Amino acid sequence: MSETKIQTVSAAAKHKKNLVIVLSLSGAYLVAEVIGGMITQSLALLADAAHMLTDVVGLLLALIAIKIGERKASSTKTYGYYRTEILAAVINAVVLLGISVYVLFEAYKRFQDPPEVQSKSMLIVAGIGLVVNIIGMMILRKDSSESLNMKGAYFEVLSDMLTSIGVMIAGVIMFTTNWYYADPIISAAIGLLIFPRTWHLLKEAVNVLMEGVPKDVDPEKLRKLLEQTPGVAGIHDLHIWSLTSGVNAMSVHVIKDKMFPQNELLKDLTDRITVNFKISHTTIQIEEEGYEEGEVHS
Repeated sequence: MSETKIQTVSAAAKHKKNLVIVLSLSGAYLVAEVIGGMITQSLALLADAAHMLTDVVGLLLALIAIKIGERKASSTKTYGYYRTEILAAVINAVVLLGISVYVLFEAYKRFQDPPEVQSKSMLIVAGIGLVVNIIGMMILRKDSSESLNMKGAYFEVLSDMLTSIGVMIAGVIMFTTNWYYADPIISAAIGLLIFPRTWHLLKEAVNVLMEGVPKDVDPEKLRKLLEQTPGVAGIHDLHIWSLTSGVNAMSVHVIKDKMFPQNELLKDLTDRITVNFKISHTTIQIEEEGYEEGEVHS
């Protein structure tokens, strides 16, 4: 049996510094936005503040998850703590969906009796928030393609940037027309806008927790590559999964030709897998023909 060593640094762990910077910016703006929302009586601004709160909590969770994920494997946690990052992504997605539902409910209530809003102050606060979120997005955008945890953090900032834009649009409408229905309407639009991306993030994270095949690995191509390797008479019990974003693993039982050297076959298989697929951890069990008949298959 052959087993490659697993990488010790997850994709998200490479970007801790950027995460800390965005967390600091978001935290500072959150305080200002809550105060601004209370003073101006704007639901859209308070909705933005709620999203910013989830940003701060989500970014903090992402950072904590990275720190925990860096712990070394132990006798009881043989794969280490990589999955902590995926749990953080799930929590981020669930919280965002919950906040969106709450904003929709509040928008419905305000649409029935919209209060007067201090639109000028609202515009100023939202404008500052837009700048903060654009900076955060620019910092996290590249990182988000490498990790579900970082993607969750990026979506937090992205959703809040969209909220800031919506708040500014509502502010302009109310400032120029005194039509205060714009506040709950824009708030509802913001709540609906973030649903698709958040739902996609949640599905990706759950797929990792369910040990589904990573989206960047084609199982059929991998199977064909293994079956076409010289010395392989057949394969079975092929499993492909992710420990966390960027850390894919697989295991397989390989039936070899009796006359083919085992060590040569192991090296060839390992090289083919790691070179042609985004898999960093392989476990390959070599068997003679007939051995699998007595096995308990999973």
